[in-house]
Amino acid sequence: MNYDIDDLYYKAVDLLKEMISIPSFSREEKQVADMLETYMSSHGYSVGRIGNNLWMKSKCFDESKPIILLNSHIDTVKPVSGWTKEPFIPSADDDILYGLGSNDAGASVVSLIHSFFLLDQKTQSYNLIFLASCEEEVSGKNGIELALNELPVPTFAIVGEPTGMQPAIAEKGLMVLDCTSYGKSGHAARNEGENAIYKAMQDIEWFRTFQFPEDSEMLGSVKMTVTMINSGTQHNVVPDKCEFVVDIRSNELYSNQQIFELINKHTECEVKARSFRLNSSGIAIENPFVQRAIMMGRKPFGSPTLSDQALMNFPSVKIGPGDSARSHTADEYILLSEIREAIEFYVKLLDGLRI
Repeated sequence: MNYDIDDLYYKAVDLLKEMISIPSFSREEKQVADMLETYMSSHGYSVGRIGNNLWMKSKCFDESKPIILLNSHIDTVKPVSGWTKEPFIPSADDDILYGLGSNDAGASVVSLIHSFFLLDQKTQSYNLIFLASCEEEVSGKNGIELALNELPVPTFAIVGEPTGMQPAIAEKGLMVLDCTSYGKSGHAARNEGENAIYKAMQDIEWFRTFQFPEDSEMLGSVKMTVTMINSGTQHNVVPDKCEFVVDIRSNELYSNQQIFELINKHTECEVKARSFRLNSSGIAIENPFVQRAIMMGRKPFGSPTLSDQALMNFPSVKIGPGDSARSHTADEYILLSEIREAIEFYVKLLDGLRI
């Protein structure tokens, strides 16, 4: 098949509408994965699959060439309250297309698929692999980690997330802590017991005010936020346990393990990390892809939000259509013009690139 931008743009919009119409919450992506597998196969590609992760390779894949991975995720969060439109019915209003997952990250998925088709029409100095992965929104272990075990190691990756087509060359990591302060129960009417809430408040204040000494030029400081708290059984009982959750966004100057060890030195509560695996990631500004993006007027930046980049042990850049501020919001939308721009720009960035 021979493709042009106009043809692929209209195909991309139609595919995104179909994706929106199929609920694909994290760990429940099978139906949308089935649809995408059929779509990719219909364009003459052999589709690999493990779980709900799908991939296709350049038709003339040459093992002697480097590999560029094009990746985005097919899962969505659940719709928040406040939607005035039906989340699973794609609705267009001039240039705006509404629907759950339209911005995060359906527009990136369809733009990368169709950029792949266009780029694979001619011989490149690299191989291309397109990977649609699942469970990104929950950092699930059956998502991209599982898929990468089935693929040759890429030389470089583009991760499609809503960045306004500006290249994120670094992103913060994530560590979630479950913290527990212990006291001693007693009757609230008498001067007895040891209030676990009061003990937790001291540690919560430390999380609120502590400043890590090392700041990143690209990502700024490590950010810690207490986001959940739970304690008590009834109004007249002094609580003997207080549980709270801390969301930590790390920069590249600290590993999650280092942050965890520092926290344990400064707090009295019991601290348990859900995972250490989502560390900060980054790429050198000298990377040929980044340099080409700069020459084309784009501005590299550091992203405060996490993506599957955290699970890639090879260089990657996060860049895609849309705006991160629209993600996980009511009446989520993408501009149709952003999809067209994305396809054109991905192709300009990658066509003839040497890595």
